[in-house]
Amino acid sequence: MKLLVIDDSALMRKHLRQILEDAGYDVETARNGEEGLEKISAFDPAVVTLDINMPVMDGITCLSLIMQQSPRPVVMVSSLTEKGALATFEALELGAVDYVAKPGGTVSLNIRDVADELLDKVRSAARARIGKSKGLRQRLRVQREKVGTVPPQKLPRSSVREKKTAMAELVVVGVSTGGPGTVEEIITALPADFPVPILIAQHMPGRFTRVFAERLNKCATLEVIEINRPTTLSPGQVLIAKGDADVKLTRRAGKLMASSIPASDQFLWHPSVERLAQSVQEFCDPETVICVQLTGMGNDGAKTMAELHGMGARTIAESEETAVVYGMPRELVELGGAECVLPSYEIAGKLIEWVM
Repeated sequence: MKLLVIDDSALMRKHLRQILEDAGYDVETARNGEEGLEKISAFDPAVVTLDINMPVMDGITCLSLIMQQSPRPVVMVSSLTEKGALATFEALELGAVDYVAKPGGTVSLNIRDVADELLDKVRSAARARIGKSKGLRQRLRVQREKVGTVPPQKLPRSSVREKKTAMAELVVVGVSTGGPGTVEEIITALPADFPVPILIAQHMPGRFTRVFAERLNKCATLEVIEINRPTTLSPGQVLIAKGDADVKLTRRAGKLMASSIPASDQFLWHPSVERLAQSVQEFCDPETVICVQLTGMGNDGAKTMAELHGMGARTIAESEETAVVYGMPRELVELGGAECVLPSYEIAGKLIEWVM
């Protein structure tokens, strides 16, 4: 399979090329976005890895032109900084499939520390449904343009009450590759008086989850926060699990609480959907829980979500039609744990139907 590495650092191009060639890929490189576009036309790579900060043409501009002229899977390779996180989310909105955070900054001398992650994400990107993900980003942009610059009107916390007719106590969401745009599509479609708290485990580094929560909070009518301390779950609230850690539920004085805890080596991905689901199983009546499994590679969370479904939980798996990577939801379907299999644009409506 052909891959193109676009990075302005000769050292980074050398290391990335070596990692990818050692895995058996046919690799070309480019020094900036302008040269990258020329190489895409001539080389026709199946997947592109793209740096953000480059001279002549930066990665965001290059990505937007790739998606307009010759859409294909793109994995961003960006620095693990707040500025890098902001740019990465912009890239995901423009259609990038995924990202790899350079562990040592813009020119990372220890890029081999993330070699396995890079290879996993390149393999996953090669299977991504770019046409669908691009359409999702376009729908989100149109939605934001309709709203304009007026911030969404959030209800005061005291006015959001759990309805007596709502059986659900909690919505749990597991998501990975391709997730930020899909999560945004669902959360922004929910009303301000949605009466059930939503807890999301999105595989992501710690610096990125705070930025993710802040960006989502700006465009949603629900309050969106990152879990960085023990937090009581409240109606009208969306909680994003802190990256590079796990999240689990407990009960205090009868109230559900979510806490960020150190990542466990027993689980492959973090924040771990499986570990979260296990705590749901321990502290919740399954009949009061809704589990949602969205796009992502692997099987994180599927086993325990399927068990919860067997115990009475309602479950939704995102359909292959819209999943950027149909891995995690497919696993839930194959385990017989999906009550509904829905495209992303129908999930918010189903949640509203079930709890309001």
